[in-house]
Amino acid sequence: METANIDLGGEVAVVTGVLGKLGSVWASALAGAGATVVGLDLADTVTPALAEVRRNHGEDKLVLLKADVTDRAGLRTALEACLAGPGAPTVLVNNAGIDQPPSAAGERSWLFEDLPDERSAGVLDVNAHGTLRMCQVFGSEMARRGKGSVINIGSLYGGVAPDPRMYDHLPLDPPFLKPPAYGMSKAGVAALSRYLAAAWGPAGVRVNTLSPGGVLGGQDPEFLTKFSARVPMRRLAVAPDLAGPLLFLASGLSSYVTGTELVVDGGFTAW
Repeated sequence: METANIDLGGEVAVVTGVLGKLGSVWASALAGAGATVVGLDLADTVTPALAEVRRNHGEDKLVLLKADVTDRAGLRTALEACLAGPGAPTVLVNNAGIDQPPSAAGERSWLFEDLPDERSAGVLDVNAHGTLRMCQVFGSEMARRGKGSVINIGSLYGGVAPDPRMYDHLPLDPPFLKPPAYGMSKAGVAALSRYLAAAWGPAGVRVNTLSPGGVLGGQDPEFLTKFSARVPMRRLAVAPDLAGPLLFLASGLSSYVTGTELVVDGGFTAW
């Protein structure tokens, strides 16, 4: 990817949920622009995607730390390790999250009124409260030092409801139900971004939400056909579509942008 106009050399970028579907996308983009990336996840496993980041950009460009966004004490330990190693964080990408795509539905689905409390609670704790905790620990350190860009990863479904017709071909009874807590959590993430943008603006920290639409990644062919037909650009997003907007928000190119939600959905919400 071309990053000639985006120089993040000397920046320390923290990415949560780095082992997840989009974690390596963010890590690769940031390292490619010159940042040292500190990846946080429940394990410090070097996946093939993260190994490629190191091959392409250097072993020292990606540091992996074990941390759980539901454990504030553990996040403080991770911050101390970051400060003692790569340095003070200047970019924070709150990517850690729980989703349930159709491919993960298996043989079990629920009616709305029967959804177990624990399924909703887990999603909210990681997606919403986990982002809040990271901002409390890492974001507050950035505000204390007077510099930084926080990018909270939202979702298309934080602003619009899932269309049940996208999933009605799946042989499930009851029909597949996108967990309502997912959209709730992502709407909350956008609200948190606005809150912190107002609170931390005077401290020199910008806070924005980056909300992808559908991202290509192993969906069944019928879903892909249905979803793509709903997108003016007639396709789902791929990694380069997301990397550019992330680098814009992470860099000085967005120096006067804070409290916004950048929706990267190929025009899904335009009609």
